Amino acid sequence: MLNILSIGGSDPSSGAGVQSDVKSCESLHAYCLTAITGITSQNTTRFGTVEPVSMKILKEQLEMLLSDFKISAVKIGMVYSPGLIRVIFKSLKEIDAPIVLDPVIKSTTGGMLITKQAVSDFKRRLIPISTIITPNKFEAEFLTGSKIRSKKSAREAAKKLQGMGAKNVSITGLEVEQNQVTDYVLAGSHQYYLSQEKIPTVNHGSGCNYSLALCYALANKRSVKDAALFSKQFTYESIKNSKKVGSGIHVVRSGKSDGIYDELSGGIDEFMNIKHIYKHIPECQTNFVFSKTGPTSTDDVLGVEGRIVRSGREVLVAGDLKYGGSKHVASAVLAASKKFPFLRAAVNIRFQKKTVSKLKKSRLAVLSYDRKAEPARVKEVEGSSIIWGIKAAIQSSKKPPDAVFHEGDFGKEPMIIIFGKTPAEIILKLQKGLA
Repeated sequence: MLNILSIGGSDPSSGAGVQSDVKSCESLHAYCLTAITGITSQNTTRFGTVEPVSMKILKEQLEMLLSDFKISAVKIGMVYSPGLIRVIFKSLKEIDAPIVLDPVIKSTTGGMLITKQAVSDFKRRLIPISTIITPNKFEAEFLTGSKIRSKKSAREAAKKLQGMGAKNVSITGLEVEQNQVTDYVLAGSHQYYLSQEKIPTVNHGSGCNYSLALCYALANKRSVKDAALFSKQFTYESIKNSKKVGSGIHVVRSGKSDGIYDELSGGIDEFMNIKHIYKHIPECQTNFVFSKTGPTSTDDVLGVEGRIVRSGREVLVAGDLKYGGSKHVASAVLAASKKFPFLRAAVNIRFQKKTVSKLKKSRLAVLSYDRKAEPARVKEVEGSSIIWGIKAAIQSSKKPPDAVFHEGDFGKEPMIIIFGKTPAEIILKLQKGLA
């Protein structure tokens, strides 16, 4: 599981601040560590006051956390005062983890969350150590002194932030096109405009959700562009799911409402943490999928739109989770679920005889088929081979398979597919078979 450190203020309404980050981490199956910089009094209608913690207690919070936990990524939110900024800088300047800097200047409910004296230290100390800074339009204008009225002026503001030491910049919430909300991302020297339909709701906490999701994606080794795409979609869903919990503005509800997404995302995290899993990634790479109940096509199966790939001894997720994102492994689930409807999850791994032997010794049901026996008419139809193969393997079996393998054919890589009811069950089977 990823450990994400959130450094920021406390919001008693739980709409933003560290409380929001805890909720977002839970929805992403990550563990949230928190270091409090200040206590606010606010609700969904108005902002009261803010009281910063002492430099001593912030320093001790960070020392305790950094000495005990392996930090996967850091999010910096409300910092408030120069002294607190210096403590954060000294604590993080040598950390080997992505840092997402969310420049919290003003609460949605109206309160200023940084002192005038702290702005200079913010620019000199925190911007240069961050992996990416994520201001909204107001915050980018505040930090750069520039007005943002177009894509061009957003690009100019982002370059000013890079001039202050920011490696990457994402300016969120730009309304430069009708009924669209655009994020401008400057990733090194590459720029991207990421747009989505505007949701006409005033909300509290979307900026926190965006920066936390970015932390999560960067901790998973995604590129800045892919991380920004993931974060935008995560934030869009949280705004769409926002609720009027008080008498004022809506509070966003973190992450996806789709339990299938949550379970598969968690399963992928566990998969990547299996010891030496890189040795089991095939040349064609891996996909991990989870279907809706009673799937009728690959559009009912959630999978990684790209692949889970090996890079040296590391395993990376190259793409977002998307229904229809997988073809081959999704087709295997479709074929298996027609006979055994409860089989809704699957992952493909590299074929090795010793892996097959371990799976069998673990008393898992292991079936196989011969790719060389595949009819020519099946080979001619794109995507039909795996459906034919799984059907051939299970047709005589009264017991649902835990794994199905084939030993390849000319130009066809041998493969093992692990099946299960859920992603969590897949992980248990892999842990048995790969131990």
